[in-house]
Formats: sequence, structure tokens, C-alpha cells
Amino acid sequence: MVIPLMKQAADEPGTDEQATLRCGAVWAGGAACAVEARRALQAFLAYVPCTGRTPVPAPLAIDAELVVSELVTNAIRHAPGPCGMILRLSDEGLAITVWDTSAEQPVVRKRDGQRFGGHGMHVVHTVSAEVAVAPLGTGKQITAHLCTAPDLAPDADADAVALTDANPAA
Repeated sequence: MVIPLMKQAADEPGTDEQATLRCGAVWAGGAACAVEARRALQAFLAYVPCTGRTPVPAPLAIDAELVVSELVTNAIRHAPGPCGMILRLSDEGLAITVWDTSAEQPVVRKRDGQRFGGHGMHVVHTVSAEVAVAPLGTGKQITAHLCTAPDLAPDADADAVALTDANPAA
């Protein structure tokens, strides 16, 4: 079951001129679908200009779709039970949080052109300025932060070097 997007989209009170815009979706066990998650993201991003904000740049929207696809797919594959997604847009960027019922920490694996699968967390780390994993009472949540300002975007060369080792996402 997905919570209707427009009932979720609301400004959070803030002291800055543009408060945080947020929405969320929750899926019952076995009902999550990466396509639905991407559609929810697309609807959220399409709603942004309706609030008087500047539209999200296309490259950021494309990166956000990749992140949503990878995180929700991982939740579907590796966690039994329900999962959910929270999107938060502020002046600093877009935060994508996906929670699930598995306490197992995701692993960023070395790049391997011969391996089928297992590249998702590498992709998430590459396009995100920051990725954080936090334990929950019955699982975990992973939050990827994508920057809207070009000068705050991740350095692709630094990420390519830093992510070549297999390290747990932290």
C-alpha cells in the first residue's frame, strides 16, 4: 500500500525562506516495487515547482531515480516485511531515505565487470554526496544525500578511488 503522495507533500516549518518539502510512501510486506517508488519520486519532483520552488535540475532527478531504484530494490531483495521511502527537499539538496526490516548492513563491493549484480551500493555512493546507514528497532534506514548546488556535488574522481575497496556503507 502506498500512501498518496499529495497527502504527504507538506512543508516543514523552517527558519529559512524555503522550508523542507517532504513526502513518503510505505509498502506492506511483498508489495514494494521499484517502479512505484520511481513514480512517487517523479510525482514529488513534478510537484516542486507548484510550491514556488525552482524545479529540480534534470541531472539531479536522474541521479535520484538511480538511488531510489537501487535502495528500494535492495529492500525488496534482502528484507522481509514492509519497507518505506521518505523524500526531503531543502535548499541543501534532496535526501532519499529507504527503511526496511533487515538489520544487515549494506556492503559497497569492489567494481567487477565480470560480476552480475552487487553494484547498487557503489552506484548510490558514487552519485550521492553522503550516504548514512542507521539501525532501527526492527531493521535499518539508509539515507542518501544528493546536493542541488554544483559546488557541493560529489567529486567523481575521489569517489571512484574511495569506492574501489569493499567497505560496509556507514
